[in-house]
Amino acid sequence: MTRADRMRQPMALDVVRSLAETNGVCVRPLAQRRLDYDTGRVDVVPVACGSTVASVCGPCAEKARRLRMAQCREGWHLDAEPDFTPNPPTSDQEALIEVRARLWAEYQDARAEGDTEGMDELRDTVHALDAELRASGIRGKLPALDAPTRKTVKRSTRRKQDAPDLPRRRVDKRTVGATYGGKFRPSMFLTLTLDSYGRVLSDGTPVDPDSYDYRRAARDAVHFAALVDRWIQNLRRAVGFDAQYFSTVEPQRRLAPHWHAAIRGSIPHELVRLVTAGTYHQVWWPKHDELVYGGAVVPVWCATAKGFVDPVTRAPLPTWEEALPGPDVEEPAHVVTFGAQVHSKGILGGTEEAGRHIGYLTKYLTKTITECHEESSERQRRHADRLHEELKITPCSPRCAVWLLYGIQPAGARMNLKPGQCKGKAHRRATLGLPGRRVLVSRKWSGKSLADHRHDRQQFVRQLLLDLGVTPDTDRSKGGNVVWEKVAPGDPDVPPRAHLLLHAVAERLRWQAQYKTALLAANGDSPPPGHSASPALAA
Repeated sequence: MTRADRMRQPMALDVVRSLAETNGVCVRPLAQRRLDYDTGRVDVVPVACGSTVASVCGPCAEKARRLRMAQCREGWHLDAEPDFTPNPPTSDQEALIEVRARLWAEYQDARAEGDTEGMDELRDTVHALDAELRASGIRGKLPALDAPTRKTVKRSTRRKQDAPDLPRRRVDKRTVGATYGGKFRPSMFLTLTLDSYGRVLSDGTPVDPDSYDYRRAARDAVHFAALVDRWIQNLRRAVGFDAQYFSTVEPQRRLAPHWHAAIRGSIPHELVRLVTAGTYHQVWWPKHDELVYGGAVVPVWCATAKGFVDPVTRAPLPTWEEALPGPDVEEPAHVVTFGAQVHSKGILGGTEEAGRHIGYLTKYLTKTITECHEESSERQRRHADRLHEELKITPCSPRCAVWLLYGIQPAGARMNLKPGQCKGKAHRRATLGLPGRRVLVSRKWSGKSLADHRHDRQQFVRQLLLDLGVTPDTDRSKGGNVVWEKVAPGDPDVPPRAHLLLHAVAERLRWQAQYKTALLAANGDSPPPGHSASPALAA
């Protein structure tokens, strides 16, 4: 065998990774220590990484995508209202609130008398009491002991004069759409995108990069999620019911984000276009059109001033609150609107078309923004680079360190901030301005959280096995005396990556054998010889 022949042979670890991917096993598992106090056994076992990006871990990403598909399918054509009726307060919760009310009154008395020590003690007591209230099952914001020191700037709610008026109805509490013909309950598939920033070619690159509005493209991408929220608010006011949605955010070939949504209920297409044309989001932030600092000249932290100052004059920079526009300012820092392109379509539940659109909704969830469209030419790479360069100097939030380049201290400024270097996802090359989640789901979509959907899928398989007298291996490791611990880096008990992969593959093969045998038994077939999933089933 020649050297070239030997070099073409696959590496052992690559074969193990390929086997793991074939069986849907995480290829980059995390090691955790499992302590069983009943038996005294201590094991270091692999735990799935849970990545949602296929280039990082394909099996975990595909598992997450299928979970999202199940979530979308279950809520899209729901025919019964999810029950969100709050439980009545318990006697223990009322007793805790009563104690908190007394503590609040004592705190106000101590504040009036100037008793700072008593205020500190009461504040600690209330903090511990609030933790107990949360543990008892109370949600929502509890009243603060101190009134807010800064009043919120109130702005006029009058719509822009150049925006069309929107119909407004009283919003009912129902979330399920109307039924037609006594049996048809259609829903909608919708696609919205942002406005144009200049003419583009078929590959998504601008015809004239110098005139392409990269600044507006970057700002629109950063505030895209807020625009979607405003659109949903306007839609609910226009249709008169609490419309629910399952949506994903994806980039077009020109790298501008667009929004695919499955909306429960049937809505007139003309009303959808009217709401889209009349929806906008105003960003009331300080003006950030021109950089004040750049290169090596950047603001520095001053311990005396407890804030950032000019590196030459040592004058303190205005704080975020001081730089915010007052109520007399009429022009916002930026306005985001949707483009004229609107696609809406009615979909019937349970049809092949509904399944096809669910697959289309989740098509790119396992890819990063830059992986959705391959950059196959230098023009495409340059286009993405120019957008990324603009995103580097576009503030993503009030706490963004980029504000220092505009001569403004961000909210909550601290000494470890580096001017112009924000860790937010919006500034990364892999996200290109989309800082939030790729999947946006309304709270009343299916009446369940994503963890509930995951539990339902696991419970289906577990119950199938238990009905046939098989105790799943996963249940044997979740007893009351089992404790899980994270392992420290460099722990000598952690086996090599290949051993973790082999352990995970063997465990998955055992689970698959259990499930296949249970299916055969459920159908009345006898399992093949030597294919028993567990001693209990074999007996």
